[in-house]
Amino acid sequence: MTVLVVGSVAFDTVTTPFGHKEKILGGSATYFAYSCSFFAPVNLVAVVGEDFPPSYRELLEKREINLEGLQVRPGETFHWGGSYKYDMNEAETEFTDLNVFEDFHPDLPPSYRSSEYILLANIDPHLQLEVLEQIENPRLVVGDTMNLWIELKKETVQEVIRKLQILIINDAEARQLTGEVSLKKAAARILKLGPEYVVVKKGEHGALFFSRRETFSAPGLPLETVVDPTGAGDTFAGGFVGYLAKMGEISPSALRQAVIYGSVMASFNVEDFSLDRLKNLQWDDIIRRYQEFKSLTLF
Repeated sequence: MTVLVVGSVAFDTVTTPFGHKEKILGGSATYFAYSCSFFAPVNLVAVVGEDFPPSYRELLEKREINLEGLQVRPGETFHWGGSYKYDMNEAETEFTDLNVFEDFHPDLPPSYRSSEYILLANIDPHLQLEVLEQIENPRLVVGDTMNLWIELKKETVQEVIRKLQILIINDAEARQLTGEVSLKKAAARILKLGPEYVVVKKGEHGALFFSRRETFSAPGLPLETVVDPTGAGDTFAGGFVGYLAKMGEISPSALRQAVIYGSVMASFNVEDFSLDRLKNLQWDDIIRRYQEFKSLTLF
């Protein structure tokens, strides 16, 4: 089952207590696609400038990520800069240079339009709606958003949510969107908008999965090494959607396991900058860490 992701491919300049990196590969679609590619084929839609290095393109193509939908425009690639303190649950944005991303409109190649699994990564909700207009008959549509869009374009964000089967959102965004302090109440209000499921990411504290019938809690795996959490949420989404596409089913059991596989992929991502940990990852590493997650909750 092929997965379509629409989002950003970017340069990140990141400072953490463990180092500083200039113009490393980042972006929501990048992290999602790379993580997802361990489970299922990926079609990527994004835009980059003429300054995007061939080496970054080759890195994605080595994972057999289809880049037919990666637009190359005159100008510079989207560039984000941020820093983290020792509490690395949230980045402090230092600059955001949209560059070619400012005028981006997703134009799906014909071969992409029949993709069965769709991830609308963190982009302007109006662009997410543009994507949905081009999709023929999706089996599963999953969406993400961020605090900026909730603040500036809340009604459009809600319009997108009504068209999703699954919303992936972090705890602060869930509270901002609904005005509820309780995550359970926040999830219930989101479910009333239309989605069948809500996944609430809680950073190092794990994730919560909600439907109208059940709640599932995934633990956060205690890690010895946390270098850079940039892209962890998108990496989580890649593992989550990728696993569902690999299994070809959206059952309660598959959804719970997908939450764990998403958590597995995110736990690897934070161990190094950019894709440096993921690009050395083997399938056996994923299975071993899945077992680690499983053992955390045995009692």
